[in-house]
Amino acid sequence: MLILLLLGVLFAYHLQKYIYGKYWDTNLQVCASFSDAYVYEGDKSSLREEISNDKKLPLPAVEVRLAISRDLEFSGDARANTNVTDLSYKRDVFSFLFHQKVIHTLPFLCRKRGFYQISNVEVVGYDLFFRTQHYLNASQQTQLYVYPAQIDTARIRLICRTISGMVLVQNRLYPDPFEFSGIREYRRDPMHNINWKASARSNSLMVNQFDSTTSIRTTIILDVEDSHILRSEALTEESIRIASSLAARLVKQNTELRLVSNAGFRVWHAKPGAANIHELNRMLACIDTQQHTAPVSDLLSEEAAGKQSGQIYVLISKNQDSAIAPLLRTLSVGNEILWIVPLAPGEALPLADAPGIHLMRWEVGRS
Repeated sequence: MLILLLLGVLFAYHLQKYIYGKYWDTNLQVCASFSDAYVYEGDKSSLREEISNDKKLPLPAVEVRLAISRDLEFSGDARANTNVTDLSYKRDVFSFLFHQKVIHTLPFLCRKRGFYQISNVEVVGYDLFFRTQHYLNASQQTQLYVYPAQIDTARIRLICRTISGMVLVQNRLYPDPFEFSGIREYRRDPMHNINWKASARSNSLMVNQFDSTTSIRTTIILDVEDSHILRSEALTEESIRIASSLAARLVKQNTELRLVSNAGFRVWHAKPGAANIHELNRMLACIDTQQHTAPVSDLLSEEAAGKQSGQIYVLISKNQDSAIAPLLRTLSVGNEILWIVPLAPGEALPLADAPGIHLMRWEVGRS
């Protein structure tokens, strides 16, 4: 009797082993997807795992393994079963009955700008006796853009006020007849500017006054070169944040804007609408600061060779190479130049005296 029982158990074991080996992954669907298409650096998002067993064969244990960048830091209960080395390796185990679906949400904090994607999830299935493992590689197509964090509004407003002052300088001789700003006394002005109603009320000639609002093209030059032995990643990342925040502000004000960089994408042109800012932020998110980049002097030389007058150039660069200032002075002929220099707290700014160039000290970490 005992022999028959043992034979029965042995038969059952091999039968279930055969069945699970052949059918364990039938109608087994595994999908990992980011809950957002994009977020900003410092925001929270989540990863959604959806696993379904749409068949009449129960699965006592299904292990789902995936790896994402360690810069997406799991939080709360999602930290369980996570091993962080070069990547964050996540392993979760589920149990399924018949025709069952499980949805698992894993919150995380986006600690760094970047482009993140998951292309594969490894699935391990076990039979009823947990003696045999079966493997499945489930292809995925999910991605997340983490845009650069936006700089504090007050600090960006300070840059915009500086640019506005440059616009007034460039346009001081070209009043815009469509921008009425007030009424003043007649001073040998053109006759068509006389406001006859106001003149009748005051018993003296009064003229309409107009602001200078001729469109000025603004070019942001973003320098991400970091070729020194001691890298300044914090300053480079801050440069990217400044470029993103400033571009968003200027586009919102319908400024004619262009951005050039030695980051790989080279040139970006502003178009009306917020969608274009998403295009720029996607490009900025994909910048790999570990790659070799050309010196910013190459960009400045190109701009100087093809420059046109009546523009505003905003250089965002932590580098203070001796070749930069002469090229900027060349560009400043007929143009206005603002150089934003990201610096560590307390770091000196050697280029305090740069004729023809407006210098702005930008301490990183200052609120």
